[in-house]
Amino acid sequence: MERKQYFFFVIREFTSLFVAGYCLFLLVFIAKAGDSQEAYATLILSLKSPISMVLHLISFTFILYHAITWFNLTPKIMVLHLGEERIPNALIAGAVYLSWGVVSLIISWLILGG
Repeated sequence: MERKQYFFFVIREFTSLFVAGYCLFLLVFIAKAGDSQEAYATLILSLKSPISMVLHLISFTFILYHAITWFNLTPKIMVLHLGEERIPNALIAGAVYLSWGVVSLIISWLILGG
């Protein structure tokens, strides 16, 4: 059992490389978008390639796994009390997931033109 937990811990830590890599990709994307229309068009064209699609799917999978496991750790890291009673772990995790959903909806609404 402990080996299994350690394995999933190592996998979660490994996924942080994909989070960092995608942040770096976004910084490059923003820089290219500000350079020229030609540089931006070249980047957009390269994003439509099958290799890019596969890499984005793999990155998305690892980033999603990283986020979910991180949110599931929140109640273990952040012990909250209301008076003398401890707030249940499921309630803390649920609040985090709800916040994630609301922020995602707001960002989607802003990007898609509200």
